[in-house]
Amino acid sequence: MKPPPPSFPAGRRELWAWCCYDFANSSFSTLIVTVAYSVYFIQIVATDLSSGGTAERLWFWGYSASMLVVAVLSPILGALADARAIKRQLLIFSTLLCVVCTALLFFVVKGDTGLGLVLFGLANIGFDLGFVFCSAFLVELVPAQQMGRLSGYGWGFGYVGGLLSLALAYPFIKEGFVEANLTSYRLSFVVTAVFFLVAALPTFAWLQERAKPRGFAPGLTLWRELTTQLRETIGELARYRDLRRYFVAYLIYTDAINTVIVASAIFANKVLDFTPGDLIIYFLVTQITAGLGSVGFGLVADRIGAVRAITITLVMWVGLVVAAALVQTHTQFYLLGLVAGAALGSNQAVSRTLIGRFTPLGRQGEFFGFFSVVGKFAAIMGPIVYGEVTAWTGSQRWAVLSMAVFFVAGLAVFLGVDERRGIAAAQE
Repeated sequence: MKPPPPSFPAGRRELWAWCCYDFANSSFSTLIVTVAYSVYFIQIVATDLSSGGTAERLWFWGYSASMLVVAVLSPILGALADARAIKRQLLIFSTLLCVVCTALLFFVVKGDTGLGLVLFGLANIGFDLGFVFCSAFLVELVPAQQMGRLSGYGWGFGYVGGLLSLALAYPFIKEGFVEANLTSYRLSFVVTAVFFLVAALPTFAWLQERAKPRGFAPGLTLWRELTTQLRETIGELARYRDLRRYFVAYLIYTDAINTVIVASAIFANKVLDFTPGDLIIYFLVTQITAGLGSVGFGLVADRIGAVRAITITLVMWVGLVVAAALVQTHTQFYLLGLVAGAALGSNQAVSRTLIGRFTPLGRQGEFFGFFSVVGKFAAIMGPIVYGEVTAWTGSQRWAVLSMAVFFVAGLAVFLGVDERRGIAAAQE
C-alpha cells in the first residue's frame, strides 16, 4: 500500500535538531578518521610495522573491513527501521556505540594494534550507521525542492562542528608524539567522544519519528518479512534506472573521496612532514571552505539540479588529486586544501540530496540503507588500493594519483543519470 504524501510539519527547531547531528558526528570523522587517531595509529600504535608501508597497509585494510560490516548491516537495519518505525531508536543506539568505543581509544597504546583496530572499527560502524538513520529522516522533513538546501545546511553546520572539535582538541594534540604528551594526545579521543554525545542531544530530544509500523502478512516472521522486502526492493531497482546508474557512479567516485579523506593527514604527515599541530591548522582551514561549499552547492543544486552540481565537483576532484601527487611545499598543500574542502563539502551535500529526490516515499530507511551499502562498499576498494600502491611503490604520491582513475570512471558513468526522469520514477 502506497503511503500518503507527507505534510512536512517539521518546524525550525526540528530542522535545526536534524542539522545538529551533522554538527555532532563531524567530530568523529574529523579527529578520529582523519586528523588525530589515524596518524597516531600509524606513528605510535603500529610504529614497529612502519617500514615499507606496512602500518599504512594495516590501517587501510582495517578501515575497509569496518566498511564491509556496515555494507552488510545497512540494508537489513534500514528495512527494520522502516518496518518497525524505529529510525530514531537505531540512531541513538548507533551513536552510543560510536561514542563509547571512541572514548575507549584512550587506552590504546604502542603495540596495541589489534585493540586499536577493533575499537576503531566498532566506533566507525556506529558512526556510519548513525549517518544512515539520520539521513533517512530527510525525506520526511521537507519537500523535494528544499532537500538540497536542508542537506547543504546540515553539511555546512557539520563543518562548523568539525572546526569547533578541532579547536577543542588542539591543546591536547599540538605537542605531537613526544613521550610526555602521549597521554594528553589520547585525551583528545575522549574529548571527541564527549563532544559527539553532547552535540547530538538536541537530535535525540527533538527529531520525531513520523513513520508508522507496518503490519506483516499472516504467517510471516519479522526476519522473513525483512528479507522479502529486501528482495522486492532489489527487484524494484530495475524500475529506477537512474537511481541504479547513480548507485554505480557513486560507488566509484565516493571510493576515491573516502580514500582521500582517510589518507590526507597520513599523506601530509609522512610525505610533507606535517606535525600534529600543522595538521590541526590545515584541517581548520579546509573545514571553513568545506562548510561554505556544502551550503553554497546545496543552494546551487536546487537551482541548476543535483546532477549538474555533482558533475562540477567531480571535475574539481580530478584536478585536485593530480595536483596533490605533485605538491612539494606546505604552502602548496594548504592551497590545495582550500579547494579540496570546497569540493568535498559540495559533493557530500548534493549527493545526499540526489538520493533523497530519487527515493520513493515510505522506503526511506531501506533506500538510504542501500545508499549506505554503496557508500560503504565504496570505502573498501579505494583504501585497499591506496595502501597496496603505497606498499608496492614506497610512495604515497603514486597512491594519491591512482585515485584519479576512480574519479574519471565515476564521472563517465554519472553523466548518464537523468535527474528529472529519476524524480518522476520515485513519485510514481
